[in-house]
Amino acid sequence: MNGKRCLVIGSGILGASIAWHLQKNGAQVTVLEERVRGGVATPKSWAWINASWGNPEPYFRLRERSMLEWRKIDREVPGLTVNWCGGLIWDLPPDALEAYAVQQSSWGYGVRRVTAAEAQRVEPNLKQAPDFALHVAEEGMIEPVATTEVMLAGAEALGAKVITGLRARWLLEEKGQVAGVTTDEGVLHADEVIIAAGSETPELLASIGITLKLDAPAGLLAHSKPAGELLRGLVMTPGLHVRQTAEGRLVAGTDFAGAEPTDHPDELAQDLMGKLRDLIQGTEHLEVDFHTIGHRPTPADGFPAIGRPRQTPGLYVAVSHSGVTLAPAVGLFTAQEILDGQRDPLLVPYHPDRPALQ
Repeated sequence: MNGKRCLVIGSGILGASIAWHLQKNGAQVTVLEERVRGGVATPKSWAWINASWGNPEPYFRLRERSMLEWRKIDREVPGLTVNWCGGLIWDLPPDALEAYAVQQSSWGYGVRRVTAAEAQRVEPNLKQAPDFALHVAEEGMIEPVATTEVMLAGAEALGAKVITGLRARWLLEEKGQVAGVTTDEGVLHADEVIIAAGSETPELLASIGITLKLDAPAGLLAHSKPAGELLRGLVMTPGLHVRQTAEGRLVAGTDFAGAEPTDHPDELAQDLMGKLRDLIQGTEHLEVDFHTIGHRPTPADGFPAIGRPRQTPGLYVAVSHSGVTLAPAVGLFTAQEILDGQRDPLLVPYHPDRPALQ
């Protein structure tokens, strides 16, 4: 047993995974969350697990590894369920879609070219199947709030503690290393502080003079009222990405991160629902129940920031827009680096000190 006291700032999907992996491997973990369990960005995620979409090969390999870790953690965390439903994709022109298939196939990704008839078999309720699409059977999705809660509960069952409604205001330094955080109720001491606080990460780092450039673009998702089974998996078309949740809601955006919000988000949500009705049989009378606007914490160059900023003892950062896909690998690799001093080679390009983030 390592016994290292670890304080995880943020209880979204990344923080929950980090907490579970640390606690499982012998650390004494406390999770600190300013708001409610599950964080801010995670509940508003489209929640697609994939390794695709124009990523350079090093990032593809990291995401591919995390898909494997999702399959492992799916068996290890009591109550966790990943829906390995597959994804049907045709949101690029045919020539670009073919080039994408060639590249992904050469990397070993399970891309299968499908005809209109095959696409219709994959998703029988499509009103008009595309002449050419791609299907990736190994992709999946989660229910982000439920999954995060299960992972937090799993960490608690192993002995972790989750504190909500308390804000980490600034980092505490003692004898040349980070030794905890200051809150409205005093100081919480720790041997390691892991910042998994999404868009609030730069402010916490700035409290000890560290810069990390981060964007937080917004995305709107329209959520329908619950319906019977209309989709089997994820569907990505030009101008509309949609999936169906476990409770039957269709969740739609213009891409997996959601539509670009406007001054009239209700109208945008209705527009997305109109596109959905044009796409899927059985939705003619389906209505919008609500919409969400999520801010996606994204390091300035678009890739994750994971590691020790300025090699600061006692401090670790994990922030990425691809929180859902990357959560299990980031949790595993963070625990390995903090507890064993071993940094996984897949993280080499994603150190928070790289020039693009300074």
